[in-house]
Amino acid sequence: ENFSNLIKYRFLIIGLFFIFSPNLFSQKSNSNDDWEILFDGNSFNGWHRFNHDKVGNIWIIKDGTMEMDPTKRERRDRKSHDIITDKQYTNFVLSLEWKISEKGNSGILWGIQEGKKFKAPYRTGPEIQIIDNNGHPDAKVRPAFHQAGALYDLSEPITDNTKSVGEWNKLILTVNYKINRGKVILNGKEVNNFPLYGDQWENLIAKSKFAHHTFKNFSKKRKGYIGLQDHGNVVSYRNIKLKKL
Repeated sequence: ENFSNLIKYRFLIIGLFFIFSPNLFSQKSNSNDDWEILFDGNSFNGWHRFNHDKVGNIWIIKDGTMEMDPTKRERRDRKSHDIITDKQYTNFVLSLEWKISEKGNSGILWGIQEGKKFKAPYRTGPEIQIIDNNGHPDAKVRPAFHQAGALYDLSEPITDNTKSVGEWNKLILTVNYKINRGKVILNGKEVNNFPLYGDQWENLIAKSKFAHHTFKNFSKKRKGYIGLQDHGNVVSYRNIKLKKL
């Protein structure tokens, strides 16, 4: 009888252990609980070409990275092959690594609206510039509003904290409409901080290309897709993840 009671006691302890420790065997570590992996390194699950169903053949996966390879473009194909997430987001922290080719150009966009009336992601979504600061002529405009880490044509980075062409750069983009702030951290240093709406935002728009009537839908929606730009040059991305705010 004592042995039987001992067994019952042990089962009771085990039962209580499971009741009060529901997260003990969670597959996610505590540090990654809030992060959503946007690129698994093996497939384009969760992505598609803007205004299309699939990514297409311009973007490839190589050594756990996604790469835009312009050599795979058909000779008469002059259209954009920007890719965007399947899901839409509003307030978030986006973390990724990027590597640009010599004289290369690309970008990270958010708030993208999709549909036949929109010709390209940049018509609706603000862009964080990805570029070869030394080799691409666009990086010398106004005077740094088109450099890596810039909110394209709207807010210039306070410093050039990029690594050499061909090396990986880590970028963390925060978009938080709750407090009306956007922020870019490039290789561990904050290089840009900007408003997202209101009078300050409208002042930025007024001084940029986006003041033109052809951009009447630009930044009008807070919720939208996140995109990676095809600018005709080789660019690579990896370790893409997102945390909702």
